[in-house]
Amino acid sequence: MDKSRCKQQLAFSLLLGLWLPHCLTQTTPSNTATSKPTTTPTPSPSPRPERLKVRLSGYPRKHNEGRIELFYKGEWGTICDDDFTIANAHVLCHHLGFVSATGWTHSAKYGKGQGKIWLDNVQCHGGEKSIEFCKSRGWGNSDCTHDEDAGVVCKDERIPGFVDSNVIDAQVDENKVEEVRLRPVVGVAKKKLPITEGVVEVKYKDGWAQICDVGWTAKNTRVVCGMLGFPHERKVNKNFYRRLKKRAAEKVSRPKVNVSAGGRLYLERQKNNFHLHSVACTGTEVHLAACPLEFNKPNATSSCAGGMPAVISCMPGPLFMQNSGLKKKLKISTNVRLKGGAKVGEGRVEVLKDNVWGTVCDDRWNLLSASVVCRELGFGSAKEALTGARMGQGMGPIYMNEVKCLGQERSIWDCPVKNITSENCQHSEDAAVRCNVPYMGLETSIRIVGGRSSYEGRVEVQVGSKWGTVCSTGWTTKEAMVVCRQLGLGYSMHAITETWYWDSSNVTDMVMSGVKCMGNEMALSQCQYHKTVSCQRAAAKFAAGVICSETASDLVLNASLVEQTVYIEDRPLHMLYCAAEEDCLSKSAAKANWPYGHRRLLRFSSQIHNIGRADFKPKAGRHSWVWHACHGHYHSMDIFTHYDLLNANGTKVAEGHKASFCLEDTDCQEGISKRYECANFGDQGITVGCWDLYRHDIDCQWIDITDIKPGNYIMQVVINPNYEVAESDFTNNAMKCNCKYDGHRIWFHNCHIGDALSEEAERRFEKYPGQLNNKIS
Repeated sequence: MDKSRCKQQLAFSLLLGLWLPHCLTQTTPSNTATSKPTTTPTPSPSPRPERLKVRLSGYPRKHNEGRIELFYKGEWGTICDDDFTIANAHVLCHHLGFVSATGWTHSAKYGKGQGKIWLDNVQCHGGEKSIEFCKSRGWGNSDCTHDEDAGVVCKDERIPGFVDSNVIDAQVDENKVEEVRLRPVVGVAKKKLPITEGVVEVKYKDGWAQICDVGWTAKNTRVVCGMLGFPHERKVNKNFYRRLKKRAAEKVSRPKVNVSAGGRLYLERQKNNFHLHSVACTGTEVHLAACPLEFNKPNATSSCAGGMPAVISCMPGPLFMQNSGLKKKLKISTNVRLKGGAKVGEGRVEVLKDNVWGTVCDDRWNLLSASVVCRELGFGSAKEALTGARMGQGMGPIYMNEVKCLGQERSIWDCPVKNITSENCQHSEDAAVRCNVPYMGLETSIRIVGGRSSYEGRVEVQVGSKWGTVCSTGWTTKEAMVVCRQLGLGYSMHAITETWYWDSSNVTDMVMSGVKCMGNEMALSQCQYHKTVSCQRAAAKFAAGVICSETASDLVLNASLVEQTVYIEDRPLHMLYCAAEEDCLSKSAAKANWPYGHRRLLRFSSQIHNIGRADFKPKAGRHSWVWHACHGHYHSMDIFTHYDLLNANGTKVAEGHKASFCLEDTDCQEGISKRYECANFGDQGITVGCWDLYRHDIDCQWIDITDIKPGNYIMQVVINPNYEVAESDFTNNAMKCNCKYDGHRIWFHNCHIGDALSEEAERRFEKYPGQLNNKIS
C-alpha cells in the first residue's frame, strides 16, 4: 500500500475513532481468487477454552448493527456473506447480548474490514451458543474478499442480566504494544500512588522494555499519560535523568563512586532494552499502538544512539492528587458530568445547557469525542466509547447529536455537533464512556471472603498491618456501594448485617466500626469510622457483608406529570378508614370526630421510571410480604416513597408516604415487554425501560394538608428513601416543586428531579419568594 493512501486511511480512521493498524504494521493479505469451487461445509474445529470475542464494527451504524468481526488467534477478522442466513444473525446477536436478530447485510454494507476473513459458508440452525459451533469451511478457509463482509442488525433489546456492553473500541494491534507503564526512578516516588513520573516501559516478551527518547515529543507524552489515566502532560526535568545516566556510567568505570538513592534505584535495573526506536503520535490517539511506531531491529549496531530511555511526567486529575505532592489543582469542567457508572471514571455523558442537564446521542459517538469528555473531567483518554444507553437512560433533554471531536478540544462543547430533532434520537441512544483512570492500589486493602461466589462475602479490611472484619451496626447500602466500587465489582445489591450463613472457618477479628459513607467514595477508608473499634455485636456472625452486581436499577420520577396532575380534594372521613389504618393521614386526624368531617388532601400522580440496567425488585421475597386486609393487597415494601411539604426554612410541615402495595410494569418503551404484574399474587418489580404509575385517585397517593396555612412551600417526593433496594444513582431519587397554596387552590411549578438543574439554578429554586398572584406564566 502506498504511503499517501495509508495516510488518507489513517486520517479517516482518526475521525471515526477506529484505528487501522494495517497502515502501521504488516497484515495478512486476503485471498483474491475469483473462482469459487464448490465445497462441502464441515463443522468448525472444537472451540477454544476462552470465549470467542465478537464485535460490531463499521460505519455508518447504530449500536445494534454493524459488520461482524471475530477475534481468533490474536487477530480480528470478518465473516463472508456466502450462504449467510438470519439463523446465523440470531446466533451472533445473541452472543452480543441482544435477544434476537431482525436482519443481516451482505456486500460489506458497513464498509470493508481488514485482515483475515475467518469464516465462510457458515450454516447455523439458530440455537447454537456461539458461531464456532455452526458448520463452516473452517477457520481461515475462505475464497472471499472483504467486499463480501457480512453484517447483522440486532433487535434493540438486551438479554436480561447481560453484562457486556456494546463498545466502540480502539482496534489497535495490541500484539505490538500490549501494555505500558511508568517506572519511577526516584525511590520516594515508588511508594506514592498514583505514579505520575518515570521511565516509559512497554511489555515485551516476559519482561519490560524501554523506548528511545530521540525525537520524543509532548504529543507522545500526552498519549501515554492518557492511557495511564492522566488528563494532561507536564514538562519533565530531563537534566536530572541525564545526570543519573552519567553517574551510572561513572559507577561502571569507577565502582567506588558514591551514587544517590534515586540513582541506585535507576542503576539496579538491568541494561536498558530498547524495544521501540521511534514513536510519532499526533496526540489524539487513545493507545500507543495506534501511533506510527518504529521497532528496533535485532541486528542494529546501536539501539538508541545519542539518547536515553523516554521519561515523562503527567498531571493527575483532582480525584487523584492527594499523594502527588502537587500544590496547584487542575480545574475540571462544571458543565459536563458522568452519571450511572459503577466505577470512578465511567458513566452516561451529560452536559449542562441553560442550567438544565441533558444527554448526548450516540450517533457517530467514538473514542475521539469520548476522550475529550474524559480529559475535561480529570481522567485520562477514553478506554471505551459506549452506545445504546449502556450506562442507563437519562431523562429530560438530549442536547447533542453526531458529535465530531478531533481529539484536541478542551471540552465537548468545543466540538461540532448536529441539532437534535425528536426523530433523530431517543434516550435509548444515550452515549456513555469508560475512561482510563490512574492505578491507586485501593483494591489491595480490602477483600471479601466466605461467600458463595467472588461477588459476595464478609468484608475484610486492612488497618495498618492487620486484616479483620467490619462491624455491621449502621451498615447500609451506601457503605456496601463503596466496598463493591473499591473491589471493582460494580454495584451493591445487598448490604448484609448478619453473615452467619457464610463460611466462617477463617473469620478474623473486628478491626473497623462506625462506618458511615456518603456513597460516592472510592474506598472505605475515605468514609467516617471510629478511631477505636466499638461494636455492640462483635460476634463473627454479625460482621458486615456485601453482595455485588455488575448492574443495578435506577428509579426516576416523571416530574412534569406531577405538575400536570396536582389538585386538592376534601375527602369525607368515612371514606378514609383504610387510609388511617395504613397511617396515610396526618397526626391530627386521630383527634377528628370520625366519621364526620373531612380531610384536605393534596393529590397527584406518580409515574416512576426504571432507567437503570437491572430490574427494580423489592428487597424482601414474597414469602415475607405483609397482607393488608382493609385494602386487600400485599405490601412488598413498607416505605416506597415519601411525600413531604417543606416551608421556606426546609422544615417539614406535612408528610405522606406510599407503601409499594403493587410494583408492576404499567407500561414500557416500544420493543420492551412487561415482566411484572400484581394480579394473582404475581411477581412485583419494575423492568428496565418500563414504568409504574400510581394514579392520583388511589388511596395514600396524597399529602394531608388539612392543618396547613396558606403560603409558599416546597413539595418533595423521594423514591426508595431508606435505600432498601440498590440503585446505580441515588441523587436522582428526589423530585421538588415550588408550591403556592392560597387556602382554596394550589399550584405547582418548577418541578424537577433533584440533580436535573445546575447548582446555581437549584439555589435560586430554594430561595424562591413565591408567586405574586395565582397566575402561572
